[in-house]
Parts: sequence; C-alpha cells; structure tokens
Amino acid sequence: MRSSLRTASPVLLATVSAVALLGAAPAFAQDVPSVDEATTVDEIVVTGTRVANRSRLDTLAPVDVITAQNLQNRGTTEFAAALAQTVPSLTFPRPSANDGSDSIRPATLRGLSPDQTLVLVNGTRRHASALVNTNGVVGRGSAAVDLNTIPTVALDRVEVLRDGASAQYGSDAIAGVVNLRLKEASSGGGANVTYGQYLTTVETARGERDEQDGGTVTASAWQGFSLGDDGFLTLSAEYLNRESTNRSDYDPRAAANGAITARFGDPDVEQWTVFANAGKGLGNGWEAYGWAGYQDRDSEGAAFPRLSDNINNVTAVYPNGFLPKVAVNSQDASLAGGLRGEIAGWDADFSLVYGRNALDFRTEDTLNSTYGAASPTSFDSGSLIYDQLVLGADFSRQFEAGLAGGPLNLAWGLEQRWENYQIEAGQPESYNRGPLGANTALTGGAQGFPGFQPSNEVDVDRDNFAAYADIELPITDKLTVAGAVRFEDYSDFGDTQTGKLSARYDFTPNFALRGSVSTGFRAPSLQQSYFTSTSSVIQDGAVVETGTFPSVSPVGTALGGRPLKPETSTNYSLGAVVRLGGFDLTVDAYKIDIDDQIVLSELIRDPALLTPLGVQAARFFLNGVSTSTEGVDVVGRYRLPTETVGDFDFTVAANFNDVSLDTGLSNTLFGRQRILTVEQGTPDTKVSAAADWRLQKWGATLRATYYGDVLQPGSTPANDYSTGDKTVVDLEGRYQLTDRVGLALGVDNLFDEYPDATPATLNSNGVLGYPYNSPFGFNGRFAYARVNLTW
Repeated sequence: MRSSLRTASPVLLATVSAVALLGAAPAFAQDVPSVDEATTVDEIVVTGTRVANRSRLDTLAPVDVITAQNLQNRGTTEFAAALAQTVPSLTFPRPSANDGSDSIRPATLRGLSPDQTLVLVNGTRRHASALVNTNGVVGRGSAAVDLNTIPTVALDRVEVLRDGASAQYGSDAIAGVVNLRLKEASSGGGANVTYGQYLTTVETARGERDEQDGGTVTASAWQGFSLGDDGFLTLSAEYLNRESTNRSDYDPRAAANGAITARFGDPDVEQWTVFANAGKGLGNGWEAYGWAGYQDRDSEGAAFPRLSDNINNVTAVYPNGFLPKVAVNSQDASLAGGLRGEIAGWDADFSLVYGRNALDFRTEDTLNSTYGAASPTSFDSGSLIYDQLVLGADFSRQFEAGLAGGPLNLAWGLEQRWENYQIEAGQPESYNRGPLGANTALTGGAQGFPGFQPSNEVDVDRDNFAAYADIELPITDKLTVAGAVRFEDYSDFGDTQTGKLSARYDFTPNFALRGSVSTGFRAPSLQQSYFTSTSSVIQDGAVVETGTFPSVSPVGTALGGRPLKPETSTNYSLGAVVRLGGFDLTVDAYKIDIDDQIVLSELIRDPALLTPLGVQAARFFLNGVSTSTEGVDVVGRYRLPTETVGDFDFTVAANFNDVSLDTGLSNTLFGRQRILTVEQGTPDTKVSAAADWRLQKWGATLRATYYGDVLQPGSTPANDYSTGDKTVVDLEGRYQLTDRVGLALGVDNLFDEYPDATPATLNSNGVLGYPYNSPFGFNGRFAYARVNLTW
C-alpha cells in the first residue's frame, strides 16, 4: 500500500494555493469560444442529476464537462487518450506485447478497474467490448467499454461524473460515469485533417537512437440536416490510419547480432467510423429520436520475436527467424431509438438500444512448428462476440411541495437488459499439434497467439430487470438533498439493491459544501463468467495443457471455483465549491471500499487435481479481493477576457489517489505482481495545468501534466522497476486563415519525455524497452498539423 495520500497534503495545499493565485485548473471543459458562452451553454449537465438546467457548479456531485473542441485541440485523435489528457482522475495506459489488449485498451477512473466505470451514450448504457484482458496489464481480468469506438467528431461534449452512481444508473458505476453526448445539429458542418509523426530520441538501457515513426493521418467530417422545422439529422464520419511505433531495446542474444528484433509500441491501425444522430417532433409535445454507429478497425500488434536459432523456428520458412503479429479486426455496431413526451403530467422517455462488438483474431507472420515447412504462416485464430439489448422507460415530474427552495423533483424508471457472449474456434492449424507433434520440444498452435479450440466455444446469455426511484428536494433556498434506490435481478446470480443519499448546502452564492454516501455494485460480466482459452505448451520436455476456465467448469470447481457474485461497494464523498467572478474551484475528497472484487487467478499447477481432467495448469476468475481507494480531486478555472491582448482561460486540476488491497488468497492464487499492479499500476498523483489564449484570428494552448511514479512490478522486489516522476508538456498554436479555414500546428510531449527505461538486467531479450504501465505511454515527441474547415 502506498502512503502517498497521507504525505500529499503539502502538495495538495500548494496546488490549491497555486489555483487561487494563478487562477487556474481544468474544469476542463471549455474551448473558450467566448467567456459568456463558456459560462452558460457548456455548463449545463444531465449526468448525475435528473433535474433540468442544472449547471456543473450547482450539482450535488462533481461533474467534469469536456467539449469536443477541447478534445480536438491536441495532437492525439484517439478519444480515450485525449480524454485522459484532460481529466486527471482518468488514466489510459498503452500496453504493448499483450495480445488483444494492445488494440482494445482499457481506461481507468480513480485507479479502479476499467469495468468499474459506467459508459453512457446520450444517457443510455453503452455495450462493453468482447475482449477480456487476461495478461498482466492494468485492468487485468476486466471486460470494459472500448472508448475509442466513438470518434470525437461525433461528440458535442463529454460529462464525467466522479461519484458512485449505481443506484442511479445500475451496474458498473462504482468509480463514476462517463456520458458521451452526441452532436445535435440541423445545419452547418465541418471537417478536419490531421497528420502527425513521432520525432524522438529513444534512450533505452542498452543504447540510444533517433526514430521517426508512428505516422498518423486522421480525416473527419460532420454535417447537420434539418428534418422539417423541428427535427435534425447529424452525420459524422472519421478515417484513421496509424503506423506502428517501436521502442524495444537492443536484443543481447547472440543470434540477434546486436539488432533490435522486437516491436514494442503502438500497433498498426486502420479504422473508419460513421455515426448518425437524429430527433424529430411528432406533435402534441412528443419527439422521436435515435442514433446509430458503426466502426471497422484493423490493428496489428507484435508478439515476442523468435530468433533463427529458436527450436520452434523452421529455417526453411524463416531463415532469419520471425516476429509473430497479432491482428484484430473489431467490428462495433450500435443502434438506438426512442420516444419522449408527456403522460399525465410526467415527462416520459422510452428507449431501445442495441450494441454489438465482434473481434476476429488472426495470427500473422508466424507458424505452427509441429507442421514443419508445411505450416501456414497466417492463421484464423477465432472470434469473440458480445452483444446487448436494453429496453428502458424513464419518468420524471416536478411537484410544488411548498418547499422554500423550490419544487420537488421525482424520477423513476424500469429497465430490461439482454446479453449474449460467444467464442468461436479458429482453424485447426491455429491450435492443433501437427505431424511433428510427438516432438515435445516443439510448441503446438500458432506461435504468438494460439487459436481458440472447439472445446473453448461458448454461446451463453442472460437477462436482468431493474427498477429505480430518484428524488431531489430543495428543502430551503440553501439546502438540497437527494436520494436514489435501485433494485436489479439477474437471471444468473439473483438480485441486488443499492442506494444513495446526497446533500448540498450553499452558504453563500460563492461557497457551497456537497457530499454523498452510496452503495454500489458491479455484476460479473459474461466474459468473466464464461471466457475459455486453452493451449499446449512445453515444460521440462513434456506437453502441458494449460488455459483459462470458467469458475464453475469442472477444472475451475476442482481448484475451488464457485459461481461469481457481484462486486459491492460503499462510496463516500465530501467536497466544496467556490465561485468568485471568473474564477471557480472545486475540491472533492472520496473514499471507495469494494468487496468481492473479481480477479483472474494465477496459473495453478496441481497435477493431482488437474491431470484427471486432461489439464496440467489452469487459472480462473474468482471473487477474491477487497480494495479501499482514498483520494482528492481539485479542479479550478479562471477566465480572463481582455480588450487588448485577448481572452485567457486558465485551468489546473489534480488527482491524488491511494489504492490499498486486502486479500485472503494465497500467493498461489493471487500473487505479488497482481497485488502491486492494482495498488501502484496507476499514478498516485496527477496534476494538469493549461492555458488557452485567443486573440482575433490567433489562438494557442499550453498544457503541462505531471504524473507520479508508477510501478511495473515483478515476481520479487529485485524484479521491480518504475516509470519515475515525469512531466509532459504540450503546445499548440492556431490561426484562422479565413472564416471557414483554420490551421493548427503543435507538439505533444514537447520535451520528448519518456518513462525510465526497463533495466537491462530485467530485459534479457530486449523486447520491453519501457514499462507498459506508463500512464502517458512511451512514444516520445509527437509533432502534428491540422487543417479545419467549417461551413
């Protein structure tokens, strides 16, 4: 357990003082079209409250508001990466050499598991990825929403609720809620093209080199259309093509001849995405609405290299050895429709939302050595598919209850959700032992990523029903209290209940206190309950069947597995809001206790138990640990309009976070690396300071982000290493050539900052040049140019 939070108070005080003196802090949100616009339209939120026209600073819980323009004023065009640069409590590591996690990267809020943050689109539940992260990355064992399936061009804004909200929104909302609000435009349009490339000096433990790689082109456009006098249709599209990066170290093995043989970095990516969002009045106060989206993403990451002298290399096929590639084709689709209007004085909203994510795996530039020279070099390795259908009915109404503070707001609703999860096998050569399989020195299956076997195939589903009630009472003009309760019943594990109480007291128009207490839960995902993957590996000259099994399978049961039950949480928060003219500051402390957290066990070898089941080593999911997370979020902002030198928007934000883990599991079940990755795999301190400036046709953004030290743990303390404390500086300049054409030039990571390199003594093959837990990646300086068009 880290004690950073207890020792961070001087840093916190210094940060708050700096906010007060410099007028800074990212309430991150606003692109500052003008001070007046930024303080009105952009401040209204719908997340965390069901009261209309509630501003960000008037909520009972902390909410960040981030405009799409703010996300676009930077080099990265990945939505999740841009969001993590903007919200200090959000972290988006860039794992490499970790199979599917290279392509479907998980994001974490307040250091918690990626699947403990609920993602909404226009207030409705977004479907998760079909991938379950099974390697040693941050978020190991989770199946989370892939934020990069939503292009920034389709968004109007993002609202991040930093508070437990299971009673309001259901499963997964333990850390908070990310609500993606799509553009609603009936006219106008825009387009932009961005090109960037890494121009960097790579200093790994064994040497230094210059790299120019990762060339990325992103083209996006949107257009609004009117549907009569009271309707809109907004279409958005984006195309991205990104070349791979490589930050491996030099390979010290004799057969490598001092070369770099691996590829450790971002995968190749080519993707296109389309979105449509529409609404149309039907008369009598009713409106129809809906949206649809589709993304096709091809990505290719690298596994570990096989040198020419490797026993599993076939020199007739690869005389110089080979580097296997793990290719993933992700097809992500969503479709939603709804009606809203008034029934007997109640505002009613009926919605039906479908989402599907299908991942097709291929293993390229590789072979199955048990087939010798006859082996294919490209394999269909199978598929993962997850889909979800959600039917919702929500009702709200204000009642004049004679309260001094105004009308009482009552909301209630019902939800029915259906889920399905499938695993499909790959081609036989991707998992079989071929004609040379009797040679136990050879590994069977496609090297780099063996295919799913027919015995791994599953097709499972479940459903759940939920009902909630939510009340908000302005008891006086200064005191507002709110409460929510929720009941959910799942077909696979039964029912659960959660509740939340919140309050806010405005001592003056300039100062308020707010706080909440809530219980939460996260249902075990179908991916965690049923994911299965097996392969044949060689140990001590023998073929060993090993794999991941459901907890209720014969193998899981033999090892002590039981049906998974929900994770449960208790959340506490207490905060303050300060407003002084163009300056605002929020400080929110929180404590999140989670019990029965679902984790993936270590690989267990128990011949007596497993050999009769045809397996020699296995792992499974279990409710195994409890965590306690304590932290403080500080968010401040100062807007300074001037008549001569332009308009300024200063922001500073900080997150101080401490995660501790308790487990009654043995090291055999849940080892040291897993514990320390949970506790120290994300930064305990993250501070971001930014300044936006605009003067007539000119504009600029300067941003600096400090990341506290992050550990890359080993199996023993001697194998630990870390990222070090680092500060990354970004700079962008903008010029409006005409009313319709704008140009931007910028550099992310201006000073070419890297995490500390992986020590040579812990990198015997040179693959892992830097710790992949690094919260800002390990690619170095990125220079870019962007052309914007509006019409």
